[in-house]
Amino acid sequence: MTDMLRAPAEVKYADELDWLESIDDGPKPFSWRLSPKMVRLFVLGSERADGLDREVSQKWFGDRSFVERSIVTLASDRGLLLIGDPGTGKSWLAELLAAAISRNSTLVVQGTAGTTEDHIKYSWNVSMVIAKGQSRASMIPSPIMTAMERGVIGRFEELTRSTSDVQDALISILSEKYVSIPELDDDNIVFAQPGFSIIATANSRDRGVNDLSSALKRRFNFVRIPVVTNKRSEAEIVRFRTTELLRRHQIELDVPPNLLDILLQSFADLRTAAASATSDDEKLESALSTAEQIGVLEDAILHSTFFGDRTLRAQTLAGSLVGSLARRSPEDLAILNKYWHGVVEPRSKQDGGEWPAFLEGGREAIATLS
Repeated sequence: MTDMLRAPAEVKYADELDWLESIDDGPKPFSWRLSPKMVRLFVLGSERADGLDREVSQKWFGDRSFVERSIVTLASDRGLLLIGDPGTGKSWLAELLAAAISRNSTLVVQGTAGTTEDHIKYSWNVSMVIAKGQSRASMIPSPIMTAMERGVIGRFEELTRSTSDVQDALISILSEKYVSIPELDDDNIVFAQPGFSIIATANSRDRGVNDLSSALKRRFNFVRIPVVTNKRSEAEIVRFRTTELLRRHQIELDVPPNLLDILLQSFADLRTAAASATSDDEKLESALSTAEQIGVLEDAILHSTFFGDRTLRAQTLAGSLVGSLARRSPEDLAILNKYWHGVVEPRSKQDGGEWPAFLEGGREAIATLS
């Protein structure tokens, strides 16, 4: 296998999926590669009570009920819509589910304002059409149509960012389970094979961009993924993703637990301030998601590796946090400055430890950007 910048889940965890498939004796819906229980085990990881010969790593951190409801939905004839704030792990959960069920998570349509009906149905190879006319051979199936033909899971990212015309085209696929090709006289219908379903994601902050119609909503089961607020769970997610990033970059660097605590506490404080804000100008533009915490930590680690002494320090972490979250000037800088003076400064005097260095690093970063 050639090196990949980011391997899909079915490639990254191929050995684990092969092993789970070899011991799986549970009932499998349609053409599923794993039974529902094994899909859950793959996503959430094994426990000692499972009595397995090897450990299965936990890959998604969240409530078990969200995963179970998602799996049950995909075993029915309805689509699955994962909805929540940015950075809550919707896309990662969708990828893991598709990898476990179909061993293919790459049949993806990315919803944007430029997404057209062709992107979810089919288009044509113009040169072949000119040379030989329209035929199934000259047709280019979309990832969704390919998923229909193979009886596997197709994914639609950022569904609410696509226009109403595109959403309407998806209604017939979800309800009728076929796509007609009026340009052809023969072989002009593609029927979905058993096992086909769609996992879509949508950001709750995109409400009003292109709201889903009632007809489309009826074709989906909604699973709302909340922001992780439990510090222990959030710490596990950050450690898990950071370990992967370090491995990808081939970097050997320890993340001191006290610095991780400072990062988690800072985001918790900023979320509390955002929740009590009375206007958007008093809120950071950042969603303050777990994914953004991971981004801040990765930035600090890379800066320490390439421009430091290969040791993660509080000053560097503070600079990365300010640099990542200060997206609007002067609004975000004013909010961060208020936080640094009103929260970080008293905490550094009271708790000591790495907080004074964190305080100084943040002050320098804010002054540089101001």
